[in-house]
Amino acid sequence: MEKVLELISKEVGDAFEAAGYDRELGRVTISNRPDLCEYQCNGAMAGAKKYGKAPFIIADDVAARLQDNSMFDKVESVKPGFLNITVSGDFARGYIVKMLHEKHFGVDRPAHEPTYIIDYGGPNVAKSLHVGHLRSAVIGESIKRILKYTGNKVIGDAHLGDWGLQMGLVITELEVRKPDLCYFDPNYEGPYPKEAPFTVEELGEIYPAASAKSKEDEAFKAKAMDATKKLQDGYKPYRALWHHIMNVSLADLKKNYKNLNVNFDLWKGESDADPVIPGMVEYMKSHGYAHESQGALVVDVAEETDTKEVPPCMILKSDGASLYNTTDLATIKQRMDDNHPEGIIYVVDKRQELYFTQVFRCARKTKLVMPETELHFVGFGTMNGKDGKPFKTRAGGVMPLGDLIAEIDDKMYNRIKEGNPEMPEDEAKDTSHKIALSALKYGDLSNQPSKDYIFDIEKFTSFEGDTGPYILYTMVRIKSILKKYEAEGGNVKEALLANPDSPAMKELMLQLTRFADAIEGAAKDFAPNRICAYIYDLSNAFNSFYHGTKILAEADPDKKSSYIALLATTLKVLETGIDLLGFDAPERM
Repeated sequence: MEKVLELISKEVGDAFEAAGYDRELGRVTISNRPDLCEYQCNGAMAGAKKYGKAPFIIADDVAARLQDNSMFDKVESVKPGFLNITVSGDFARGYIVKMLHEKHFGVDRPAHEPTYIIDYGGPNVAKSLHVGHLRSAVIGESIKRILKYTGNKVIGDAHLGDWGLQMGLVITELEVRKPDLCYFDPNYEGPYPKEAPFTVEELGEIYPAASAKSKEDEAFKAKAMDATKKLQDGYKPYRALWHHIMNVSLADLKKNYKNLNVNFDLWKGESDADPVIPGMVEYMKSHGYAHESQGALVVDVAEETDTKEVPPCMILKSDGASLYNTTDLATIKQRMDDNHPEGIIYVVDKRQELYFTQVFRCARKTKLVMPETELHFVGFGTMNGKDGKPFKTRAGGVMPLGDLIAEIDDKMYNRIKEGNPEMPEDEAKDTSHKIALSALKYGDLSNQPSKDYIFDIEKFTSFEGDTGPYILYTMVRIKSILKKYEAEGGNVKEALLANPDSPAMKELMLQLTRFADAIEGAAKDFAPNRICAYIYDLSNAFNSFYHGTKILAEADPDKKSSYIALLATTLKVLETGIDLLGFDAPERM
């Protein structure tokens, strides 16, 4: 479906051409002076030099040819040569009706379904999720939903850290604490227990203790590294423990991600790529891509156009051990073999940009990917406290993600119960969690992903301003009006949209016509903040219309029907928008 700006630009381009000028000069944009007009065209300014005429003469010529065009209420030539454009209400209404007949409100979708794998989350097993995991999960989930909505097959992979030193640290610390376990008895030959010898709470305490110990005790660290190697080499007792760690950790991770409304299609980890590594390394050697440098195996990835140093991509360390690079490259190979994606997207901390530059270049140079395979790095900034430093607890530690969600849940619950003391307990808890998620996710996603931002609970949980709760409050207001309309005997599905009868109604309609542009722009640039900006503008337009219009009190049944149709359409678009951001709206607040 053609976008509004495309349709208007086509008509204005036709007028430029009819007046003897280049039709490309007819490109139209949304007005930066909405007090003067709705759209504008500055083509006459650009064409003045080419045609040797004052720009206002060109603008006058074009405006004259648009006076009887039914698409426009008014086209004015304004010195020194601008075209100020106001579309007709009939055009706005007709466009919305066409939108409603399109499956995705006019969003363009590809003829075939490209496959993308999006790598986000990246939690280490044996560790609880903390606030540092928030941005990857929230941004990645939204990008996944946006790409699916725009016609792609998208596979979300948690890409677990389950094969590195943290495994050796946990095993070594567990032996210190529980040396009598059969896994540490070299003479044990029986079957290993099915039940894990620790709880998720114990596991959450074991890893940080072991990590701290390894920084002070060289012998402990050496033993942990040895345990890691034994695990990776297939030592049965440690593999059995590893399975316990995985099972306990995964259950906890899935519960926490579900609470955040984040869902992965794959829960693969570094361990899944480990069997691919030997063959991949041999391939890189035999084809001359990899060479030894100071005992390590590397692939040179520097390019002549580099303005700063890009070091070689290390494939194996001097002792033959693999690295994150090795695992990530093996994972790329595995993904290409299993899924044949058109692109792979990584949602990670922006400080890893150089690392991914190395990995992407290595994957291309060694032909692990097709020449046309897209490799995207979506780097995100830091979530900071009000002091401008990475967000911490009041005690100075890293806050568990579950604790942060619970804190916002409680805040919203108290507010809900204060305003609606009669609300049943289950509904109050469900409602408060939905509002909390909107505050948390919108507060993050409304920022450009690469930017750092200040996490301000008071601001994010406000029901006013550019916040998730404000968007939800707007939607609940619409739901309430539609329910009252039906309680009075009306039928929302039979309501018919008419031409706008006020500037506020028309502005709301024009905002609705811009939905597809916002979604397609968000998909193209992996930018959920575009959707946040759009639904905020749409909510503002609705509230302006609501405050200036008697909707249910309107005596004219045709007018009331039109208002209801407009509200129902606005609600559908807002529901789509927040679903793409990863949260939904309650029935009341």
